[in-house]
Amino acid sequence: MKLHLKQYLFILGTLFITFNSSAQFKKTSKWKALIAVGFNYPTTDGFVDGTYAQSINFPTVNLGVQHMFKRTYGVKLDYGFNRFKNGSDSPEFKVNYSRINAQFVFDPTEYIRFLPSRFRTILHAGPGFSFVKPLGDLEDNKQSYLNLLGGVELHYAINEKVSVYTDVAYAYGLTSLDDYDPIISGLGAFNGSVFNMTFGIAISLSGCQYCD
Repeated sequence: MKLHLKQYLFILGTLFITFNSSAQFKKTSKWKALIAVGFNYPTTDGFVDGTYAQSINFPTVNLGVQHMFKRTYGVKLDYGFNRFKNGSDSPEFKVNYSRINAQFVFDPTEYIRFLPSRFRTILHAGPGFSFVKPLGDLEDNKQSYLNLLGGVELHYAINEKVSVYTDVAYAYGLTSLDDYDPIISGLGAFNGSVFNMTFGIAISLSGCQYCD
């Protein structure tokens, strides 16, 4: 009888810890810092004719601060840095592409019933500004323009304060490329869009302060 009682207590204790942990994972911190690294692909139409970048470029670095007003929505301010270089049959160039965006954040996790308790899905989108700076002798071709960025993140909670995540995003350039004659004079100029995929960590800055 004592053995059975111990087994029941153990099972009840395990269930309590599991449900309590699940409740913690479902809570949303008001403030978070996000740090991620990955790779990028700049669209071919952003370069002058006859030039293009590699399909996969490294690095991409994203740094952001997120504030949630409620469990399902909030805002995020983030900075992104990308570097890309010429493809194999293109004239040589290297470009630093950076951006800053203010974004709306939406968390539809509670509407997606099949996701395990440790997972969250985050949608984000908003306007920003892009800065393009070719390196070396091409730096006179630097440019800046508006962009619209949108993406989706998938988070996995390690504990109630830290999660790892992946982010797939697309920064659409609100501009058109200038005409260069000769083309070589526009080498390194980029007025296009950038696709990036990053992997990172999200850290709660608000401790045990959660959204309602």
